Amino acid sequence: MESLNTFYIDGQWVEPAAGVRTMAIVNPATEAVIGKLAMGGTDDVDRAVSAARAAFPSWSQSSREERLAVLTRMAELYKARFSEIAAAVSTEMGAPLWLCHELQAAVGLVQIQAATAALQDFPFETTRGTTRIVREPVGVVALITPWNWPLNQIAAKVAPALAAGCTIVLKPSEITPLDARIFTEIVHEAGVPAGVFNMIHGDGKTVGSALARHPDVDMISITGSTRAGIDVATQAAPTVKRVTQELGGKSPALILDDADLKTAVSAGVISCMMNSGQTCIAPTRMLVPREHYVQAVAIAAATANALTVGDPQLPTSKLGPISNRGQYERVQDMIETGIAEGARVVAGGPGRPEGLTQGFYVRPTVFADVRNDMAIAREEIFGPVLVIIPYDGEEQGIAIANDTPYGLASYVWSGDAARARRVAGRIRAGSVQINGARLDLTAPFGGCKASGNGREFGEYGLAEFLEYKTLAGGA
Repeated sequence: MESLNTFYIDGQWVEPAAGVRTMAIVNPATEAVIGKLAMGGTDDVDRAVSAARAAFPSWSQSSREERLAVLTRMAELYKARFSEIAAAVSTEMGAPLWLCHELQAAVGLVQIQAATAALQDFPFETTRGTTRIVREPVGVVALITPWNWPLNQIAAKVAPALAAGCTIVLKPSEITPLDARIFTEIVHEAGVPAGVFNMIHGDGKTVGSALARHPDVDMISITGSTRAGIDVATQAAPTVKRVTQELGGKSPALILDDADLKTAVSAGVISCMMNSGQTCIAPTRMLVPREHYVQAVAIAAATANALTVGDPQLPTSKLGPISNRGQYERVQDMIETGIAEGARVVAGGPGRPEGLTQGFYVRPTVFADVRNDMAIAREEIFGPVLVIIPYDGEEQGIAIANDTPYGLASYVWSGDAARARRVAGRIRAGSVQINGARLDLTAPFGGCKASGNGREFGEYGLAEFLEYKTLAGGA
């Protein structure tokens, strides 16, 4: 039984302030309580922010070499604890262990390495005549991260913030505290000076809100739901702090009439269902030419039905459970909503997969005969649920792809690379992956519309934590 009853503040593990609440840490595969987590309050936020504020003058003036040494050591320590990190993520949020090794833990390491590479020759200063333009750390940054890809989101914020010279207060998701603890131990052992990095647990309503309102926090970076992003931005507004947001998505997979249908549909289903559908960029709306619709539906159903759902510790399990009870119930409600709206279930449906009587498992579900105005086509479900929508002609396909409040990611499939690029250029989203291309973790990542603002990853993530300053004259 894990007992996470301390926070990391000013270089030490400290007891929470008096009157602390606790919450259960639950294994979503078994529904068993595996530990207890202390939940912070406003006093803990004040202590952490004060430590970060006190450490800022020194760390902001640290050299590029000092920061590179810290990040390099973090990567080494991360590698040494890689298997432990993967096991923690699998236990606390239910991703299959193989996926945690191949992606969940791996992407966290890549983010540290990408920030290190970006720092190597990042242009912090340029000169134009007698004017110097410098880029300086924004200050104390509060980082709020989610549970679905926890290491990726922690590392994608912490590493570039350190590289920029900012000081940090991290609030990881309370649903996935085990990996956050290991990550914090790595930061400590890497020799980050006291106060530069601080970590406190808590919920969004208390700790997240306190960080957003805090006058000594200069910037908030949040990854989460659109609702959470709106709450943070609203509470941050009176202090005029910078807010960057990577929020929800309802990404279209636009399959053009010249695409390899079997490849595109099968890959789209697997990408949608991976991590039990708990991925903000998952291609959850599949748009198919009407003349290929019947065949596409059959391929999608067969692909979904072939996915094995089960114990995340077993190598045969392609999908594990949903990470927590609240999200499990949300997914089940949305599946029922789709049925009530008149969509046709061609794979999966309500309830757990056959043979699974406990755990937050969901049947990989595919809906056909979906209209783009249905709730299941408009709202982010965040589970293994795909909707298939027919379209007539390229123009209508593009229009449906763009007919969403979100703008995080999109996907285009075509047998003609030039055509795919042309269509991709007309889709309003932060990224477009063409013909199954993998996400580039060094390219700018982020969205538009209700999917947020700002960019992460590599040099672009580092730049988000910097302010411009102009020094004119003096020559």
